[in-house]
Amino acid sequence: MSNFDANYRKILETLQTVAPKMNFLNQIRQPKLSDIELIAIDLTSEYMSIDSEYQLFRVLPFDLFSKIERSVYNRRKRKLFFYRESLRKQLANSIASEDYFIVDSMPLEVCRLSRSSRSNICKEDYQTSPDKGYCASQGQNYYGYKLHAVCTVDGVFTDFDLTQASVHDIHYLKNIKQLYQNCTVLGDKGYLSIDYQRDLFSSNQIRLEVPMRKNQHGYKPQAHIFRKSRKRIEILFSQLCDQFMIRRNYAKYFDGFKNRILSKIMALTVIQFINKLENRNINNLKIRIA
Repeated sequence: MSNFDANYRKILETLQTVAPKMNFLNQIRQPKLSDIELIAIDLTSEYMSIDSEYQLFRVLPFDLFSKIERSVYNRRKRKLFFYRESLRKQLANSIASEDYFIVDSMPLEVCRLSRSSRSNICKEDYQTSPDKGYCASQGQNYYGYKLHAVCTVDGVFTDFDLTQASVHDIHYLKNIKQLYQNCTVLGDKGYLSIDYQRDLFSSNQIRLEVPMRKNQHGYKPQAHIFRKSRKRIEILFSQLCDQFMIRRNYAKYFDGFKNRILSKIMALTVIQFINKLENRNINNLKIRIA
């Protein structure tokens, strides 16, 4: 994974098979570096675990470095957010199409809890500002956001969203109601709600499979296949934390923060797509792609 130019060309070639269009933004002057090339640079840096733009422009080949300035690169990347998300969904839909999905969430800390009262990170807008929340799996409070995600049982992210840390997991089921139908969704005990289960099934024929608590009336253990399948999204979260360093934050504004999260999830999806084309295990992410 040390050859940036070879990896970049492989990722660019892969993106062009899905989106042959070179530019997405309406610009009076055609840029030297096209939008699809800019996206390929961003994904290559994430794949190679280059988590700093300063470091990226140090290793960028001269033929790419000479086409764009660092400030312009950052600004254009943020403007391309919705086009990048649309392209990510096209890649995800090309990899897998299933009737079983897994939903879960993970904490994204922006700074230590002790600094939260004096931190100005992502506080430019009250609606998108971080707040304090509790992570049950880690048994601790934190300050930041919560990443909600849905993936297939094969391990492909189909949708994701960011909320404040204090937002309960169960509220994300409203998004699932709008995006899915005629399928089964596996969740942990955080999504346990009879009312939501009935609403999802009656409105969109979505079967929500959640393990029951042992003190519930009529307790029945969840089927082993569901318990085993639900671990797939936890493995994906671990890969995002390890190779893509999703919990490391350099952003000062929410616009930059959400773009960083999208870049990391999209890079993971692109590597899975390349693995599928090469007839490899799609979740084997630490490999040479070029």
